[in-house]
Amino acid sequence: MTSLTAFTVLVVLVALERLAELVVSKRNAAWSAERGGRETGQGHYPFMVVLHTGLLVAMLVEAFVVRPDVPGALAWSMLVLVLAAQALRWWCISTLGRRWNTRVIVVPGLAPVTGGPYRFFSHPNYVAVVIEGVALPLVHGAWVTALVFTVLNAFLLRVRLRVEDEALATLPAPDADSRATAGGPRA
Repeated sequence: MTSLTAFTVLVVLVALERLAELVVSKRNAAWSAERGGRETGQGHYPFMVVLHTGLLVAMLVEAFVVRPDVPGALAWSMLVLVLAAQALRWWCISTLGRRWNTRVIVVPGLAPVTGGPYRFFSHPNYVAVVIEGVALPLVHGAWVTALVFTVLNAFLLRVRLRVEDEALATLPAPDADSRATAGGPRA
C-alpha cells in the first residue's frame, strides 16, 4: 500500500468517525431537548460544519495534487498525535455522556463537568480539535491545509468558546460529584 493510499484510508476512517459523532450528537441533542435544553450560538454552527468537512477534503486534494515526499518520522509522529487527539475526544464524549453533542445546548439545572479531562482544563475537546487540525494533514505533508485550517479554526474557536462560556455561566455551580455538563462538547 502506498503512503497516499494509507493516508486516504486514514482520512476516510476519520470521516466515518465524524459521522458516528453526528449520530451520537443528534441522539443526545434530542435527549437534551426533552429535558428543556436550550441551544445557543446557532449562527456559527454552519461555518463549523463547512470548516471541518473542508479540512477532510482539502488535505486529500493537497496530498493528491502536490504528492509530497513525506519523511517517515513526520508521518508517524503526526499519526501518534492524531490517535491521541481521537482518544481525548472520546474521553470527552464518554465523560459528558448523554449531554455531549456538537451544538451548544444547555439543560437548565445541570451543573458543569468536573470529572474526566475537565478536571485538567475547561475545553479539552477543542484541544483535540486543534491537535488534529494540525497533525492529520501533516501525516501526509499537507501543510497548506494544516495552516489554513488552523487559522480559520482559531477565529471559529474565539466565537465558539465565547458562546459556550456564556451558556455555561447560566448553570448552577458544579458539585464535587458532577460528571457531565449540559450539552455541547462542554456546554
